[in-house]
Amino acid sequence: MNILAVSDPDDPRIAAYRDIRDRDLAGRDGLFVAEGKVVLDVLFSARRFAPLSVLILENRLAGMRPVLAKAPQDLPVYVAPRAVMDRIAGFPMHRGVLAVAARGSGTSPDDLAAALPERALAVVLVGIANHDNVGSIFRNAAAFSTDAVLLDATCCDPLYRKAIRVSAGAALKVPFARGGDATSLIRLLRQAGFAQFALSPSGTSGIAEIRRAPRTALYLGTEGDGLPASVMGAMQTVRIPIAEGFDSLNVAAASAVALHRLYAES
Repeated sequence: MNILAVSDPDDPRIAAYRDIRDRDLAGRDGLFVAEGKVVLDVLFSARRFAPLSVLILENRLAGMRPVLAKAPQDLPVYVAPRAVMDRIAGFPMHRGVLAVAARGSGTSPDDLAAALPERALAVVLVGIANHDNVGSIFRNAAAFSTDAVLLDATCCDPLYRKAIRVSAGAALKVPFARGGDATSLIRLLRQAGFAQFALSPSGTSGIAEIRRAPRTALYLGTEGDGLPASVMGAMQTVRIPIAEGFDSLNVAAASAVALHRLYAES
């Protein structure tokens, strides 16, 4: 490991980590920040994205060595005391484990659909702008062997630091593509031979009634408004039966129930 001590919060080598929360909102010009031991383990193990450096609290280094051993040998590992780390980040860094990685060129929805196997399960997100929900859906997708997540252009970025953290690193593991609108994604997956289901509290079929096709896509919409009528009208709609008098499940919880049902048929 290439261990490098940092004693100055203005050290130019760690500029990408400075004022993390503000940079989360402004963007990082082709980079993203991963946070936490579990997330870095996935980053180094999955090898879908190229790590550029690590910044870690000096008292976390010993416990992180097994994870860091999975990283490229020449990867810079910057080590800082807590006071310096907090000033770099702009707030108290309780986890004290960060990495910066390159996004790469990304994958288009067309290219991702073309690369999927003959038997595949895809999740399609429409208008989901909450990072906690997107992160949780990615975590559920990984847990139930989903082959891909497609997000329309109005969804939030799955490589936002909080989304990655909530996903427990699944956003770094499950293939995804973001772009286009719901209509174009529906057309793309129809041409690729996917049976498509829209999950909604007003769905006409119970989730236990549907049967997984060799290629199946499950559509999820935003909290409150749900999926647009144009999506609902383009495919079979399904619901998760719940207690009478209660409106609906959170979209992330609903995704877990629905994906488990489809996983059980794999």
